[in-house]
Amino acid sequence: MPQVRMSSTKNNKLIIYQLLPRLFGNAKTVNKIYGSIEENGVGKFNDITDKALRKLKNMGYTHVYYTGVIEHATMTDYSQYGIKADDPDVVKGRAGSPYAIKDYYDVDPDLAVDVKNRMGEYEALIKRTHANGLKVIMDFVPNHVARTYASDVKPAGVHDIGQDDDKTKAFSATNDFYYLPGQPFVVPAGYNPGGDGFTSPMKDGKFDENPAKATGNDVFSATPNINDWFETIKLNYGVDYLNGHTTHFDPIPPLWNKMYDILNYWSNKGVDAFRCDMVENVPFEFWGWVITKLKAAHPDLIFIGEAYNTALYRSYINVGKFDYLYDKVGLYDAIRRLVTNQPNATTWDINKVWNKDTKDIDGHMLRFMENHDEQRIASNQFAGDAYYAVPGMLITATLSTGPVMVYAGQEVGEPGKGVEGFGGDDGRTSIFDYWGVPELQKWVNNGQFDGGQLSQSQQQLHTFYNRLLNTVKNNEALSSGRFYELMVANQQQSGFNERMYMYVRYTDKQRVLVICNFNRSEQNIHVILPPDLLSQLKLSGKTEFTDLINGNKFSTNDIALGVDIYLPPTSGYLLSF
Repeated sequence: MPQVRMSSTKNNKLIIYQLLPRLFGNAKTVNKIYGSIEENGVGKFNDITDKALRKLKNMGYTHVYYTGVIEHATMTDYSQYGIKADDPDVVKGRAGSPYAIKDYYDVDPDLAVDVKNRMGEYEALIKRTHANGLKVIMDFVPNHVARTYASDVKPAGVHDIGQDDDKTKAFSATNDFYYLPGQPFVVPAGYNPGGDGFTSPMKDGKFDENPAKATGNDVFSATPNINDWFETIKLNYGVDYLNGHTTHFDPIPPLWNKMYDILNYWSNKGVDAFRCDMVENVPFEFWGWVITKLKAAHPDLIFIGEAYNTALYRSYINVGKFDYLYDKVGLYDAIRRLVTNQPNATTWDINKVWNKDTKDIDGHMLRFMENHDEQRIASNQFAGDAYYAVPGMLITATLSTGPVMVYAGQEVGEPGKGVEGFGGDDGRTSIFDYWGVPELQKWVNNGQFDGGQLSQSQQQLHTFYNRLLNTVKNNEALSSGRFYELMVANQQQSGFNERMYMYVRYTDKQRVLVICNFNRSEQNIHVILPPDLLSQLKLSGKTEFTDLINGNKFSTNDIALGVDIYLPPTSGYLLSF
C-alpha cells in the first residue's frame, strides 16, 4: 500500500470563512419562531466592516464565502421598491431559501441598508474585502431557480430565463425549463408558509403555474411532495431526463450562454470565485465549456463544486474544469463517525479517502467539518461538544494541500439550538429564517469583533482555530508539502488503535508529524518513522518534536528507534521536528 503522496506545485491552500450576511451581522437576540425581519432582525452587507474583515484576515483566512447574496424568493414584501412580491406558498421560511434564486442579476434586498442602493452596497463589500487582503467567493446556483423567477434588472438585450420557451413541449433543447403540458402546478398539501402567525392575501395554498414546470430535485410531476424542492424549478441544459437522459448539446442550448453571461457579470464586479451548488445535477460538458470560456477572460477565477459522487470527481475536475470539489462523502463522513464515537468508526476510512477516492486529485478537494447544509459540531445531533472535533479539524486542515473551510460560528462552538421556523430544530443554523446566531453574536460583540462576550472555553476554542489556520497558512510543509502516512508502519506498535491517525507532511525545509487521537480516553503510543522516510528526511540521532499549536514537546535520543507520545482524550498535535 503506497504511503507517499506528492504535492501539487500550485498553492491550493485556500483558507475559507463561510458566512451568511443575513446571519453574520444580525445583533438582535429575539429569535422568535417564524419571526419577521422586523422582529428577528437581519444582518446587512454594511455590518461586514473593515474591522470584521481585518479580524478574519488575522485568523488566517484567505477567502470569504458570502452565502445567500443573490436575490431569492422571500415572504418579505419589497413591492414598494419595484420588486414583485413572492407567493408564500412557494417560499420556504420567512426569509426564504438563498438557493431559490429570483433574479440572477440582483442581490437580496434584505441585505441592504438602502434597498435602492443594494447593488452599490454589495460592490462596496467586494472592494472592502479586497482592501483587507481577502478574496470574495459567492454562490452560483445553476440547477434550479425560484418558481417566481423573473429578472427585473437584467442588462439591456438579455433574454430572461424561460422568456422564449415553447411551453407546449415537455422537452426541447431550446427551452430553459421542463414542462408538464396540460397539468397545472399543485402546492404540496399540508404546507403552512410562515407558520400560523403569518398572514398574506396570497397565502391560499395555490400558485398559478400552468403548465407546471419540473421541480428542482428532478421531480417531473405537477404535484411535488412537501419534502421535495417544491419551491424551485429545474433548469434545462439540454438533457432529456424522461428519454434516457439523452443529451442535446449541439447546437449549444440557449441556457448555456445565459449562464455564461450571468457568471461573467459577477466576475466583472470583482468576484474571485464561485461556489457552485449541486454541480452533479448539471452536465459536466456545460461546466467544461463555461469555465474554460470564463477563465479566458478571467484567468484567476476559481470554481468550487458541491459534489457527492466520488465516481464522478475526476470527470468534474478533468472534463468540467473545476478547481475544487467538496469532500463530503469521503473525509467529512469518515471524521464525523470518529468524532461521534460510532462503533464502526475507524481511521482506516481516512486512508481510503486519500489512497482511493481522491487518489491523485487530493489537492482539488475542499475539506470542512461544518457548512450551512451540515449539522453544527456542537449540536446534540452531532458531537454535543465542539472540543470533540479537535482531532478531526487538525486532519481536515492538514491532510492535503487542498482548501479548508470553516463556517461562521464553528470557531466558537455555536450549537444551532432550537426551532427557528421552517429550519426546525435540526442542529443546523437556519438558512430559511430570520435569526440571530447566539454564540457567534458573542464574538461579534456589537460590531467589536473581539469575542468580548465569549466564555473562557469559547475563547480557548477560538484560539485553537486561530493558531491552527495561521499555522497551516504559514507552514510550507502543511500548505504545500508531501505526505507520508504512518498507519501501516505503526499498526503493530504498542498503544496503536483504529481511533488514532498519523502522518508526516514535509518539504526540504520543514517537516510536521500530525498525530490525532479520536478516543474519548488518553493514549500513549510509541511512534516509528520508517527507514525510507528517515532517509528522505536525512534524519538520524537525537530529535525533538514541538507542537505548533500549544508548544508541547517530545524527544527521542535516537529517531530510528521511534518516539513516545502521550495524547489526551480527543486531541492531536502538529509536531514540528
